[in-house]
Amino acid sequence: MGIIWTIIIGFVAGIIAKFIMPGSNEPSGFIMTTILGIVGAFVATFLGQALGWYGPDDGAGLIGAIVGAIIVLFVWGMIARRRA
Repeated sequence: MGIIWTIIIGFVAGIIAKFIMPGSNEPSGFIMTTILGIVGAFVATFLGQALGWYGPDDGAGLIGAIVGAIIVLFVWGMIARRRA
């Protein structure tokens, strides 16, 4: 159930992160927004567990997933800007 919850939270976080940080260099579309949010949720979970904020079986909540998705958007923008 934890992975399904992470996917659902990640989807919502991806949508919110796109509204918070709009731009032209980031991926667009429903599928890419969903993937962005899911990756952001996993990034937030990994960083939170590495820093000791979450236990081994805990995942990032909605706020953490949004922050993770914004981090992924920022990194994506930096890579896209570099290649252009």
